[in-house]
Amino acid sequence: MKPIKAYWLLVLAYLWYPGLLIAQHTGENAAKGTFTLEECIDYAFEHQPAIRQSQIDEAIGEREINAALSSWLPQVTAGFGYTYNIQRQVAVFGDQPIQIGTRNNSSLQLQASQVLYSNDVLLASRGARFTRRSLDQSTTFTRINTVVEVSKAFYDLLLTREQLKILDENIARLEKQYRDARSQYESGIVDKTDYQRASITLANTRSDRKRTQEAIKARYAYLKQLMGYPANQELDIAHDYESMQAQIQADTIQLVQYENRIEYQLLQTQQQLLGLNTSYHRWGFLPTVSATYNNSRLFLNDEFSQLYNIAYPTSAAGLQVAIPIFQGTRRIQNMKRAQLLEQRLQQDLLETQNAINTEYQRALANYKSDYNEWLTLQQNVEIAEEVYDIIKLQYDEGIKTYLDLIVAETDLRQAQLNYYNALYQVLASKLDLQRALGEIRVN
Repeated sequence: MKPIKAYWLLVLAYLWYPGLLIAQHTGENAAKGTFTLEECIDYAFEHQPAIRQSQIDEAIGEREINAALSSWLPQVTAGFGYTYNIQRQVAVFGDQPIQIGTRNNSSLQLQASQVLYSNDVLLASRGARFTRRSLDQSTTFTRINTVVEVSKAFYDLLLTREQLKILDENIARLEKQYRDARSQYESGIVDKTDYQRASITLANTRSDRKRTQEAIKARYAYLKQLMGYPANQELDIAHDYESMQAQIQADTIQLVQYENRIEYQLLQTQQQLLGLNTSYHRWGFLPTVSATYNNSRLFLNDEFSQLYNIAYPTSAAGLQVAIPIFQGTRRIQNMKRAQLLEQRLQQDLLETQNAINTEYQRALANYKSDYNEWLTLQQNVEIAEEVYDIIKLQYDEGIKTYLDLIVAETDLRQAQLNYYNALYQVLASKLDLQRALGEIRVN
């Protein structure tokens, strides 16, 4: 027995080990509060209220399906009755009135029925898998939106933090320039306008830095909301910029396939359900057939203490057939209505195809323009850095004025900030393009 127990312990440990690793990994993330994009999305899948609501809706739908399918199972009921006749009934036999019956009457009943055929229950059986599919597709739709929104919020926060780093670097340069201009003024080399300009530029950059710091707080709060992360807990994000830039490329020659869009799949599933509904009304003239069985025990006695001493059993089995002969054209009207609903849904499919195509064309145009702008601004940053370095050297040699240096500094800062704005835009545009193509996979 001991070797067998040891074997099962090893099997259980093997099955539990991956779950323990996942729990440990999640616990480490929660403890350190640092998440990559993939970890943010995984966390949102587990904690975002919208996804949890979709999962609860799936569970509710499953219960409703099971409740409808339970009609195929035998339906058994039991009953008990007791009657005390205060005045017994009188019957006349010849010319003599005689009381009939007993003072105490009681009965026990057991009834069972089994549906053999029912159009209602058949509809529930045929529509169960389509209902489950629709619920699952609704959850998938919520997950896809979560991936897109969390990714956009993640990139926005990440790139805003990079903009803050740029402003910090600019402030450090401006502070040095301010000190140098002040020193040159005090030495009588330049007039006071140089260090005054440096003071103005430094104050403006510090104001931009403060604005960016406040924006980062708001972006953290928004990301926490999308993730379902506790608002009172610290959150930090980490990402590899090289891999992020490597993911910018997207296939711009791929054609849109409507069947890949979850919205279109939902409509197709609804179309199948409407087809079942039409079939249900078309065959609504068929009878409902069920088998029945009744068993009862009758107890009669004038004395209550002896009421249950003797039982009079009865039992019966039968077949019930309910045929709808005339319903005032209700079945026909319902069938025509169901057919019209199918025709209306067909128009919804066509409208959805047009909307998907428009969304794809818009997303593709935005991605191409944003990608081209990102490439242009990437070159602008390199040029601005080179121009600033040259003018800084020329200013130190007394060739260029301080105004030229401020202009070069401003151009460099603006080029760097524009670059990160363009980087966010192209990443967001790629997400919109992937969603338009139905390429975002969440299962």
